[in-house]
Amino acid sequence: MLSTGKSALSSSSFDWSASRLGDPGTWPQALRLTADLLFNIPLPMLLVWGGELTVLFNEAYAALAGPAYGKLPGGNVPAVMPPPLAAAGDALQQAWQGEAALAAARKLNFAGGAGSDLPYDLYLTPVRDADGRVGGVLCALSPAQGQLAEAVETGGPLRILVVEDNLDSQYLVCEMLRAFGHEADGVGHPDDALARLVAGRYDVLFTDVSLPGMSGVDLARRAVADAPGMQVIFASGYGDTLLRHVEFPYLSLQKPYELDQLQQALDQAARQLSSRP
Repeated sequence: MLSTGKSALSSSSFDWSASRLGDPGTWPQALRLTADLLFNIPLPMLLVWGGELTVLFNEAYAALAGPAYGKLPGGNVPAVMPPPLAAAGDALQQAWQGEAALAAARKLNFAGGAGSDLPYDLYLTPVRDADGRVGGVLCALSPAQGQLAEAVETGGPLRILVVEDNLDSQYLVCEMLRAFGHEADGVGHPDDALARLVAGRYDVLFTDVSLPGMSGVDLARRAVADAPGMQVIFASGYGDTLLRHVEFPYLSLQKPYELDQLQQALDQAARQLSSRP
């Protein structure tokens, strides 16, 4: 799970004693700098370094890939090539030869991870050592541009208020929504959500059903009463049992949901918004 964002991460944030890389203080400057960037940026990234193909990846990538691909901080030769590197094909070879490359709209076959079946654009950047030779390749993942096309056609990015009292989950959802190209604000308490709804205009309320002080259903009921066109997406770990008597239109996701299920719910909300008179 991603951190709450309250503290920065770097290569020195992890214990590397069991890794082939050893103490970060002994790393080449290019590796240390690139690893620090990778760990502190909350978007999915991984780095393959050296002739032995040592792989490092950040928490955002780990959340997509699932537990089958190991735990942070990485730093060992993988049993199999990580899906983004395997899917990059010639673009990866181009990066090893010293040219930045893009592998567009690649399907990544994660084993049970949240990012399975969603196409990604893979941005590959060569990392040069002190002698100017390519020592590694940095790979950043972004949802394929085609995934954002529908939102653009229906009026641009959605403005989404995320209400989730688990701060790790709230942070992760907001980052994924931003990666999809939307605008997202996160709060942990219904009172804060109501204040945000009064102060700003949102297209979508994305709320957990179970919240402290007020249920997500009651929060959504008040939000829809004040803004009848607002789309509501509920996230629940209890199925739809608590939603049986909801009198307004809504979408629901059962925790834990897949990334493509979230995208489908957002697409449906965008269509509903575009159909308003």
